[in-house]
Amino acid sequence: MENSDKNTQLFLYLAGTYEMTAMMAMGKIKNPVTDKLEVDLTQAQFAIDILDMLKEKTKGNLTEYEQKFLENLIGQLKLNYLYESGKSTGDDKNNKTEGDK
Repeated sequence: MENSDKNTQLFLYLAGTYEMTAMMAMGKIKNPVTDKLEVDLTQAQFAIDILDMLKEKTKGNLTEYEQKFLENLIGQLKLNYLYESGKSTGDDKNNKTEGDK
């Protein structure tokens, strides 16, 4: 495997890891350890911020595909974050599990 192909795969894996972290923290997918939907919007925002930083720090060094992939990924996460944060009406709902009322 060519080094640039390997680096592309590693980059996509890294971005995907933070995507999954954000999705879990928004309660969109179950935490595989607890097997529960958990909402921690602070953690979700942190994962999105890391991807934003990655986008800024790699500007001019990504292929067109990598750049578009990252932009689309961040855009989708931000839309989901806005939706989830709009559902919260108080700080007590910012950190909950599916069993909480």
